[in-house]
Amino acid sequence: MQITQFLHAALLVSDLDRAKHFYGTVLGLAEMQRNLQYPGAWYRVGAFQLHLIASSAAAAPVVNSERLGRNQHLAFAITGLEEVKMQLQAQGYSVQMSASGRPALFTQDPDGNVIEFGS
Repeated sequence: MQITQFLHAALLVSDLDRAKHFYGTVLGLAEMQRNLQYPGAWYRVGAFQLHLIASSAAAAPVVNSERLGRNQHLAFAITGLEEVKMQLQAQGYSVQMSASGRPALFTQDPDGNVIEFGS
């Protein structure tokens, strides 16, 4: 077997509209068309896809809140780290700068999933 590409990650979300606001409006990801029978939303990030799946089984992940980067998380490459930081804070999301000192920050989506932004 040879793995050739990472295709997507799927996150369970408890409130699809709230999650779509975060990923589509706050983060500005482009929503993709999907033709499936269960509620969800797909977003494209380059060749990668993020799949949000609405589920009553969605549970907040266990999070080490002192060091968000030491939790399971999604990481996105960005430009303008300070701009991203200000945009997230303006929308009411707390941010935590990388403890290593590298140019990266962490936040949590409305379901508590940790998201990293780095340049």
